[in-house]
Amino acid sequence: MAHSVIEVGKFQVHVSIMLQGCEPKIDRQYSMLLASEADESKIGRTEFALEIMSSGGAEDDIPQGERKTVTDFCYLLDKSKQLFNGLRDLPQYGQKQWQSYFGRTFDVYTKLWKFQQQHRQVLDNRYGLKRWQIGEIASKIGQLYYHYYLRTSETSYLNEAFSFYSAIRQRSYYSQVNKEDRPELVVKKLRYYARFIVVCLLLNKMDVVKDLVKELSDEIEDYTHRFNTEDQVEWNLVLQEVAAFIEADPVMVLNDDNTIVITSNRLAETGAPLLEQGMIVGQLSLADALIIGNCNNQVKFSELTVDMFRMLQALEREPMNLASQMNKPGMQESADKPARRENPHKYLLYKPTFSQLYTFLAASFKELPANSVLLIYLSATGVFPTGRSDSEGPYDFGGVLTNSNRDIINGDAIHKRNQSHKEMHCLHPGDLYPFTRKPLFIIVDSSNSIAYKNFTNLFGQPLVCLLSPTAYPKALQDQTQRGSLFTLFLNNPLMAFLFVSGLSSMRRGLWEKCQEYLRKINRDIAQLLTHSRSIDQAFLQFFGDEFLRLLLTRFIFCSATMRMHKIFRETRNYPETYPQLPRDETVENPHLQKHILELAAILDVRNVFLENTIDDY
Repeated sequence: MAHSVIEVGKFQVHVSIMLQGCEPKIDRQYSMLLASEADESKIGRTEFALEIMSSGGAEDDIPQGERKTVTDFCYLLDKSKQLFNGLRDLPQYGQKQWQSYFGRTFDVYTKLWKFQQQHRQVLDNRYGLKRWQIGEIASKIGQLYYHYYLRTSETSYLNEAFSFYSAIRQRSYYSQVNKEDRPELVVKKLRYYARFIVVCLLLNKMDVVKDLVKELSDEIEDYTHRFNTEDQVEWNLVLQEVAAFIEADPVMVLNDDNTIVITSNRLAETGAPLLEQGMIVGQLSLADALIIGNCNNQVKFSELTVDMFRMLQALEREPMNLASQMNKPGMQESADKPARRENPHKYLLYKPTFSQLYTFLAASFKELPANSVLLIYLSATGVFPTGRSDSEGPYDFGGVLTNSNRDIINGDAIHKRNQSHKEMHCLHPGDLYPFTRKPLFIIVDSSNSIAYKNFTNLFGQPLVCLLSPTAYPKALQDQTQRGSLFTLFLNNPLMAFLFVSGLSSMRRGLWEKCQEYLRKINRDIAQLLTHSRSIDQAFLQFFGDEFLRLLLTRFIFCSATMRMHKIFRETRNYPETYPQLPRDETVENPHLQKHILELAAILDVRNVFLENTIDDY
């Protein structure tokens, strides 16, 4: 392959140096990565440039060298736009086909960036290059990094996207746009803000997000005041969505200095409990994940629901700085890759149809390496069986909703069906049976998650399902639009514990003490699992992977907490698993219950938990 991740990394180092050394070179651009440029000229860039040069005076007065500079710049600009717009035609699934194309695109943008730096004065005088036009190049580089992150799941590329977007804002490259009577340029600016906000959300830079939202609000107000456009409602909806997204997470205020805790929930070096020497666990590793969001009315921004946002971070490591990795002493650019740690590859599917979901699932299954695990996370509205059935098969318990908007049969959407038929727009447990030929780890967060407890392991491969409660106590039901409590436990167990305990502020020292105590609980849960004599071996086969180990320990902490909490009194309030965990050795283990009561005592909320252990049930 002509281009690789290494080459992208080298490109990043070079461009970062250029960013530091040459101030008037960064801006932004508006068109979404997969959208065509609406305001592109129909005239070829070279011809257009020649017209500009001719209009400035006699064509013969322009030195040949300067004429060639403008022509070469136009060629690079044309080529970069052609490659950039071609990214939308790449297949959305599959991990191999797109890499060489991305590499070529990065390469052209590197040349274009260097060229405009080296010949800036000529381009200013002869081409009439404007500040925001240069910014388009930088903005597209930021977009390339963001979409490279989406393709690879390598969080370091988020940092690179952030560095470009941040430089654009700091240097005010769109400051002159508002003075021009061109609404399409203002839309470029608005879309830049929306994309920058997404990157900052993913990096948990909440202070920056709040500043950006305020600036975006002012820009939208000015835009709608100056231009009588039809997209005013849409832009106000963007503001509402991002505001709701920010407010969705529980807030913890530290009383010492009245600051809000901002935590990263990605896997840190010491995040997952370490395996004890001699622990016998499987050697499987998580390689691919499908994160699916189809909950009615759940808060979302940019086709990312709160649950999807939380789960994707639970499956990523903390970002590293690619430049510092590439510049480490002794590293050879041509031979060695950056010392980066692999994240599982992810597909983020917002309200997919059944056919879309199955297509991505089949692609992941096909490309899954040996000794690897495929994870499927389903956050979706429950679909329940409509009629009675004499059998109890994998299609008789319902499942979770898939989108019906684009599923068309014979030209018409199907709205009615025979009551004896199974729900068509539903992912049934039986739909996943073909994929159990390889190790499969399933998480279902739904009001009908229990349907996936009726699994059958047909092929003897490792298979585990973690299933959310199907209902929550009435006191918590109003919170469902802000994301699921079950997924919050898998993403940030301490914040979830504080939420069910009714706490929203504490001293910094107490916060740090609770974090340390929770790490101890995770270590003890790991020991409970690996020392259990009756646990199904599937759990242990997945336990060798850091991400899956952390999810399993958090799941057990979640289940044990809910079983001890006074308001979680019904069976449907508790998470379940397939295969079933030995409760007395895990979620109802007296040693673990004691830990939970001690954590509650540290927080002075012991009163919301049962005083005794499982005897109270």
